[in-house]
Amino acid sequence: MKAYVRTIKTAAKALRRNLMRSILTTLGIVIGVAAVIAMMEIGRGSSKAIQEMIARMGANNLMVQPGTAASGGVSMGGGSQQTLTLKDAAALEEEIPQLVSVAPVVRSRTQVVYGNRNWVPFYLYGSTPAYLNVREWEDLLEGVCFSDQDVRNAVQVCLVGTTIVRELFANESPVGKEVRISGKPFTVIGVLAPKGSNTMGMDQDDVVLTPWTALKYKVAGTSVANVNQSATVATDPAQQVNSLSARYPSVQAKLFPLASAQQKANNPQIERMTNVDTIMVRVGRAADVPEAKRRIIEVMQRLHRIRQGQPDDFNIRDMTEQNEALSSSTRVMGGLLLSVATISLIVGGVGIMNIMLVSVTERTREIGLRMAVGARQRDILRQFLVESIILCMSGGAVGILVGRLSSYVLRVAFQWPVESSLPAVVASVTVSVSVGVIFGFYPAWKASRLNPIQALRYE
Repeated sequence: MKAYVRTIKTAAKALRRNLMRSILTTLGIVIGVAAVIAMMEIGRGSSKAIQEMIARMGANNLMVQPGTAASGGVSMGGGSQQTLTLKDAAALEEEIPQLVSVAPVVRSRTQVVYGNRNWVPFYLYGSTPAYLNVREWEDLLEGVCFSDQDVRNAVQVCLVGTTIVRELFANESPVGKEVRISGKPFTVIGVLAPKGSNTMGMDQDDVVLTPWTALKYKVAGTSVANVNQSATVATDPAQQVNSLSARYPSVQAKLFPLASAQQKANNPQIERMTNVDTIMVRVGRAADVPEAKRRIIEVMQRLHRIRQGQPDDFNIRDMTEQNEALSSSTRVMGGLLLSVATISLIVGGVGIMNIMLVSVTERTREIGLRMAVGARQRDILRQFLVESIILCMSGGAVGILVGRLSSYVLRVAFQWPVESSLPAVVASVTVSVSVGVIFGFYPAWKASRLNPIQALRYE
């Protein structure tokens, strides 16, 4: 142990004799380590920002949709059979810990009127307040969100997107104003924050969000996601011809009067097990999406009593493409940073090797004298190796400080997303020592192989 302490003291004295050269030698390591720290912190911040952005687009969302109906061997396509209920949504929320929020959704498409303006929003959704949490849309430009009590009482209130504000209200505040959705009055109580277009180019701000009970029981009893329901002309049963005088006796006669469309709207009959069009869930982390998807399948199969081998009456859609895009961009960014850091550290290591070779040449007589008085080859090797490691570690320490300061300045001055990285600091120290050992070994080995007699004669 004492031998190592003496070696370190001797190496430090040798480096202090040429202080300016030692400082310039470590400059390459300082720049390399500072670049690693700054770029790793910027890279982590950027990756986190990208992840949050894709999460806002729905990368952590799963959509449970109803299954497929078939008739005579002909499949009607996904969503043609209404199989999802509120009981399903409640069970998913209670039994699956990976899910942060669960929101049942009822969809419709119909005309929204305000004054002499009208518009058919691309998204007309009925849901619960949890929908905003699922879509990470809790921030409102103004107003408030409807409550669970409003959902239970089917209160006719709504939230609108910025596109609706532009098209119907001419960019004036819509809060407190009344719009008519399929002829029914709805009070606007809030404006959603703008989201822009999604990855498919759809305008996410062209949306009206209401309590699902109000949309399902007072606007549209069935889901028509792609058809303008306001264009559908309802037939008043009171205007129909009495079917008792039908030509064909096989036609069933309606012996009791039927409620008109207006009567059905004013007195909705709420079913005990109401079907919903979609159940949207939000997973806490992107890494938990596969496990959450597996648990959802298990719960839904148990609730719907689907035996093994039977086809599911539901399907789950995830945002695999967004997750793959996130993973791909993170890998590319990590590879780029690693390449730049490797080049910087190699340049710094070559500089240290060059200076150490110069030092061996200048100190040839010193090496010969030490070997003449009893120093062994391993002692000479250890001394020059320790000098190289000290240079690299000193440069690494200064580089860490410079890198942290640089990332802080970038965050304050340019508002770049930056996140501190302890693994980057540990890796920088490890790499600094490794560079000192690797690039300092050859000069140290060359010094230890000198012939003492020739070294003493060296001029």
